[in-house]
Amino acid sequence: MKDSAAQQLSLAKNLATDLGAELTRLEWKVTTAESCTGGAIAAAITSVAGSSGWFDGALVSYADRIKRGFLGVDQGALDTDGAVSETVVRQMAVGVLNRLDANISVAVSGIAGPDGGSEEKPVGTVWIAWAHGEGQEPLEVKALCMQFAGSRAEVQAQTVVTALEGLLAITKSHAD
Repeated sequence: MKDSAAQQLSLAKNLATDLGAELTRLEWKVTTAESCTGGAIAAAITSVAGSSGWFDGALVSYADRIKRGFLGVDQGALDTDGAVSETVVRQMAVGVLNRLDANISVAVSGIAGPDGGSEEKPVGTVWIAWAHGEGQEPLEVKALCMQFAGSRAEVQAQTVVTALEGLLAITKSHAD
């Protein structure tokens, strides 16, 4: 049985708190590029007191022109694969990392519903990518396609939790 959006967002706050501790330990900063979550990942992060020490900023890139203009997503990728795709979400993660002063980023693009799905990409399809590295060149980019169930709010909340879990896993893998 899936958790309600409220339960997921409560979990997100706990994950963001743990993430803050890890980022502080590493002396890293995080940034987000969000489409289907509309800034909810950044909101979860900034709900934690002291997040200004480890959160650099976010870009809500709902429209394709924002993905292109601000994140450097290739128009060909948007035309060929669509905004909800591995190629685009990887470019979003790298783009926001390169444009802001951070060491790690997460990007999301998906179909939260209730409309907008297709047979190929049904409602609940979400691509998430994490990029991290030193300076302006990411050392690693990982991407994952999820198929979430539930209402729009539940899809968004599950996306936030999964994005934060991925960030936390990466930071924890960088033990001193």
